[in-house]
Amino acid sequence: MATLLFERSTGNISPDVFSGLQTTKLLSSFRSAPRFRFDSGERFVAAGPSSASDPREPDDSSVTGGIPIWAHPAGVNALALERFDGRILVSGGADGAIKLWDLEQNPNPTPPHTYRAVASIPRAGPGSDSKAAAAGHRFGVTHLSFYPFDSAAFLSCSYDQTLKLWSTETARVSGSFDLGAKAYTHAISPIASHLLVACGTQHPAVRLVDLRSSAAVQSLVSPGQIGGSAGAALAVTWSPVHEHVLAAGSADGAVRIWDVRRANGLVGLLDQEDSLGPLHPSRVPLLGEAAAGGAGTGTDPGIQGLRDRGIRASARAHTGPANGLAWTDDGAYIISTGHDRRIRVWDAATGANTLANFGPTIRNSHVGSLTMFVSPLGLTPAKKELLFFPNETEILVMDLHEGSIVSRLRGMGPTVAAIEARGGGERNIKNRLTSIVWRGAGGGGSSSGPVMGGTNAVGGIYSGHMDGQIRAWLPQLEGLDEEDEDNTTQEETETRAKKRKALDNAFRSLMGRQITFT
Repeated sequence: MATLLFERSTGNISPDVFSGLQTTKLLSSFRSAPRFRFDSGERFVAAGPSSASDPREPDDSSVTGGIPIWAHPAGVNALALERFDGRILVSGGADGAIKLWDLEQNPNPTPPHTYRAVASIPRAGPGSDSKAAAAGHRFGVTHLSFYPFDSAAFLSCSYDQTLKLWSTETARVSGSFDLGAKAYTHAISPIASHLLVACGTQHPAVRLVDLRSSAAVQSLVSPGQIGGSAGAALAVTWSPVHEHVLAAGSADGAVRIWDVRRANGLVGLLDQEDSLGPLHPSRVPLLGEAAAGGAGTGTDPGIQGLRDRGIRASARAHTGPANGLAWTDDGAYIISTGHDRRIRVWDAATGANTLANFGPTIRNSHVGSLTMFVSPLGLTPAKKELLFFPNETEILVMDLHEGSIVSRLRGMGPTVAAIEARGGGERNIKNRLTSIVWRGAGGGGSSSGPVMGGTNAVGGIYSGHMDGQIRAWLPQLEGLDEEDEDNTTQEETETRAKKRKALDNAFRSLMGRQITFT
């Protein structure tokens, strides 16, 4: 750090380069912050002395004064964090409940703190007597997201086949949409003037819901999906640079790119065997050739149209269900993942597979949408973006283009945990990481440039888990507290003492010998 400050003061490096180097260092230094806990105030009576914590991996973050605490006693399914102030965190439970948390309840990020929910939306059920409870979800929440232009509203979808729009301030429902099928995920464009919400459900078609008209206005179905052969739509995400372009991943392993303005909106399919891409200049046929190829062939017009554009109708991005999608902030790359335990990076301009290799450590087996994200634009040098991937029992931080692992974030709590069972009591489940969110630049708009964090932190990652906990991960700043400094100094002193003793022994054994001459 001192060297960088000197280089900046002498003008050898620009402020932008200095900021990029420092933030890159912070991105690779995230560590668990168990001093932050999330307590919903809910308790359930355990059936016996079972496994709220696994003795093989103690987790102090879930216990206060000997009493276990949970953000959601039934497990955390989804998280969302508003991007303006980085302040309001919304969590969805496996029981359908939704809770809102104020991350700036604690102005100082150094001492331990237990966050309390500022608002709660209970699960809807037969005994619901309040308006908020009656408007809630009946089954587990599958995905949450904030309205991209204003943190005053957020959306949720659930296994109860509904998409709901909520007021953040009042925690009351503003609109509800019946999707007619189990909902896995949804997405709204971060740049568009339209208010279309793309919904991925158990039905193979991607449903588009218009928040203005409160109606489902379009279903995106491609050739080859007739009869439901594609299975569920597990992942959807809008382009951050083109307001009408949408990517969707399906249970058949296909990742389809759509343009919602077109009648036959399918633009292309990502093909794992194609390193050039269907939109590469050498692949785009002349209009006359395309017309001649489609005449009199007796082939389905939709499939023939794909062939005319150099797209294989059988193209697949993954050999298993494709359940995770993300774009880089500049829209240059699409990242996909699937049950084949692969992560693939695609050139968004051509649809080409960049052949980035992330190795055999990827774990992804959950039937549902997987949330991952790329480090925001400007925090790292060009072509050095980092991918944050929820690897079931750890968070992997990887180089997006090389695939190498930068760091592993571990400390996810017990392997087997006790959560609240429906109808009372408890049940044991295998703990799993379900959702991660990035806490970026905030502070009421007072921050500028590639700054991480809200007004009370330098950035962070928050993760939801099936054991009912929300965990925090913060970058490690230079200059540890006194206790850490003392421990580090003591360890260094002991190491140096051992080395000195070994050298003294070697010297004495060598010089202590009596040498005689004959």
